[in-house]
Amino acid sequence: MAFQILLNIGLAFIWMLLQNEYTFLDFFIGYLVGVALLYLLRRFLHFDFYFRRVIALFKLLILFLYKLILSNIDMIKIVLSPKMNIEPGIIAIPTKLRTDWEVTLLANLISLTPGTLTMNFSENGRTLYVHSIHVPDKDAAIDEIRQSFERAIMEVTH
Repeated sequence: MAFQILLNIGLAFIWMLLQNEYTFLDFFIGYLVGVALLYLLRRFLHFDFYFRRVIALFKLLILFLYKLILSNIDMIKIVLSPKMNIEPGIIAIPTKLRTDWEVTLLANLISLTPGTLTMNFSENGRTLYVHSIHVPDKDAAIDEIRQSFERAIMEVTH
């Protein structure tokens, strides 16, 4: 992947030299031309196209912002309601993520959304213990985290 990025930047500089214009716009156009060339040559060079991971990273960022907004709205509803109709609980979330930094990223994404906090990890580091301020259905909460954050992290890293 790093080789593809360096190759793409090199193609962008070559594009700038051929155009005899040294502006950011020409570099950006050259970068887009490089992305297109790498996409077309992916079959012949036998590599996984790196821009797929960049797009997956943006999707993860948008998913996190979406979940952040939704959880803030839920927290506002809880705080402003006259009665505290909450069911706090601790959930054990087993994960399919392989590396420690993937699990750490998942734990941080969970903790950064209001109303949830990653408390601890299991001995092998593959189960997260999460405290949530409102958990009416633990299985649904586990499935929601696995289908959203865990799936998006796996798209970026695999």
